[in-house]
Amino acid sequence: MNKSQIRNKIIKIRKKKFDKSLQINLGKFVSFLKIDKLNLKNIGGYYPSNYEIDVLTILDLLEKKNFKVSLPIIKKDSQMNFYSWSRNDPLKINKFGIPEPVSSKIFYPDILLVPLVAYDSSLNRLGYGGGYYDRYIEKIEKIKKVTKIGLAFSFQRISSIPINQYDKKLDFIVTEKEILR
Repeated sequence: MNKSQIRNKIIKIRKKKFDKSLQINLGKFVSFLKIDKLNLKNIGGYYPSNYEIDVLTILDLLEKKNFKVSLPIIKKDSQMNFYSWSRNDPLKINKFGIPEPVSSKIFYPDILLVPLVAYDSSLNRLGYGGGYYDRYIEKIEKIKKVTKIGLAFSFQRISSIPINQYDKKLDFIVTEKEILR
C-alpha cells in the first residue's frame, strides 16, 4: 500500500475505534519525561482533531507542573511555527478546522508532541500528507535539539511505513499501551 492508501485506511479505523476512555496514562507519561531526562520545560503540543488521541489533558497537567506550552499555527507554503498558549487563552480556527493560538510570541519547544495517522516499530510516522511537521522538525533542528514524541492509539501501528528522504523519524512513540524507543 502507498502512503495515501495507508492514511485512508487508518483514519477510517481510528474513527471506528475511537473511544474517549482510551487515554495515555498521565502518571506514566510524566514519569517517562523525567526518567529519560526529558525534564525540559518547553513543550510543543497540538490541538486534537479527527479522532486523534486527546493531548489536551497532557498539556493541562504539564502546564500545572510549570511547563511552558505552545501550539502550532499553520503558515503559507506548508510551514508552521509554535506559539505560546495556555489553557484559558483564546483560539482561532484555521483553514483545516483546527484551533490555533492567537498569540504572536514564537516559541521553540524542547519537546515536540507530534500527531500521527500511523507508525511503525522503527519510529517512523505517517502524517496527513502536508509535510508540516517534517518541515518544522527540519527547521527547528537547525536552531536547537528537540525531542520528538509521537502520540497515537496502539491500533495505529502498522508493520512498515513507506518513507522518503523528507520524512523525519520520531524519538519516541507513546500509546495507551506502551512507549516505543
